[in-house]
Amino acid sequence: MGGSVKEAAPLPESAGVVIIGAGISGCSIAREVVKYTDDVVILDKETDVADETTKANNAEVHSGIGEKTGTLKQKLNVRGNRLYDEFVEGLGIELKRQGLLIVITPRTLPTSITRWLPKRVVRYVLERVVPRLIMRNGRKKGIPGQTVLTRQEIFDREPHVTRNAIAGVFDPTYGLVSPYKLAMALAENAIQNGARLFLETEVTGIKVEGGAVVSVVTNRGEIRAPIVVNAAGVFADKVADMAGAGGFEIHPRKGASLLFDRDITADYVHSSVAEFRMFHKGHSKGGGAMPTAEGNLQLGPTAIETGDRYDTSISAEEIEEIFDRFYYLLPDFPRSAIISAFSGIRAPTLDEDFIIEPSARTKGFVNVAGIQSPGLAAAPAIAEMVIGILHGLGVPDTRREDFDPVRPAPPRFTELTDEERDSLIEKDPDFGHIICRCETVTEAEVVNAIHGPIPAKNMDMVKRRTRVGMGRCQGGFCGFRCAEIIARERGIPITEVTKDGAGSWVFADETKHLLAEGDAGEAGQ
Repeated sequence: MGGSVKEAAPLPESAGVVIIGAGISGCSIAREVVKYTDDVVILDKETDVADETTKANNAEVHSGIGEKTGTLKQKLNVRGNRLYDEFVEGLGIELKRQGLLIVITPRTLPTSITRWLPKRVVRYVLERVVPRLIMRNGRKKGIPGQTVLTRQEIFDREPHVTRNAIAGVFDPTYGLVSPYKLAMALAENAIQNGARLFLETEVTGIKVEGGAVVSVVTNRGEIRAPIVVNAAGVFADKVADMAGAGGFEIHPRKGASLLFDRDITADYVHSSVAEFRMFHKGHSKGGGAMPTAEGNLQLGPTAIETGDRYDTSISAEEIEEIFDRFYYLLPDFPRSAIISAFSGIRAPTLDEDFIIEPSARTKGFVNVAGIQSPGLAAAPAIAEMVIGILHGLGVPDTRREDFDPVRPAPPRFTELTDEERDSLIEKDPDFGHIICRCETVTEAEVVNAIHGPIPAKNMDMVKRRTRVGMGRCQGGFCGFRCAEIIARERGIPITEVTKDGAGSWVFADETKHLLAEGDAGEAGQ
């Protein structure tokens, strides 16, 4: 047993199930499918799993309270949240149930309403009525354990929240998990159980005969398959159209977030914190301040419509927008502690709901589309729903006796005891060589990532696996050393090391070589 990652080899001639997309949805589905059959192939056009929307996710396992009642994404969000502890078990991934603090302030009700009411009435509504409305909404959606907090209880829990807070509701079911590490663990466990992953493999066509899927065409060859799962994220509508199984449209929406230095902000908030605004317009829950799975403070995300499915830029204006939005909620947040700003593209449909269904027009083709927030939280329930569909299409419904649910997690040197560190260094001296001082990452960890189940071939792949370059200096100290190790371990010149795949070169050339070229040019004039 045990599959593989195929980078340069041709595709197999056939597979029982082909999954297009290696984001959190595709990887969750793959890991669920291999519980029943190992004849699974995962395709992704990027250099790594979780390399598009998933890697820019804000890492929250939502409870479902912010989703529209009765939608598929609301139902799967609540179900997924309940499944999460079991979902991550054995994967070496930590789920933190930090909870969500919903803060009610004078801005909760719009001025178009409050200006006509006496102040004492407004205060009563905000302090007594609104919390109960939130609680009733949670109970209606099946979310357990919510409690109303007084103003003082808010400050006892979160001292940095605005003194304008009037009341609050605490939802203990909210969680945090590293989205890209979870997707990677799911993919590795699927590979461990026989699945085959092909990266840098772009789907260019789907062949259909007699109204049924027969094969998937890629830039690397063609693979016959009677079942195809379309989990292609922002390109899901394009892939569906290839199979004649479309009829929906993805309209890209960008979300930007800010990340702050962990050493300064580790205890700034203990739970996720969001201001409650009634009659809020738009398709975003509004974002908030939250710790990440690794302990940094994060603000965001925004929600900006964009026609560009590749636009992950972030402008100075967007950064200021995030600061301005959360200044009222957290007036003393450490603005100067920002270390990174990033954005990702969501994949909403025009209906703003998930599409998870077998195609009525193309037999064997299953759409898993429109998976925007809360896609991370819903991932276990999405996989559960999809495997039910696949059983109906012919995937065996008897669980494999040889399925191994445990994915051995690589050791993180920074989390070990001194005795455990000494033991590792004795076995491999490279564990004693610190490459990244901010995150305490060793040379051995970088080497292991490069030769791991899904080999890290570039700087960003190593970064996501080890946290090299994710600290305060953002790679200023460790970047060059990491590149040297990649070049050495892969047997390539350092000038061929990339940030995130073809074209993203880290180095132009050797400095003296460029100077020599310049001198030669001057000599010829």
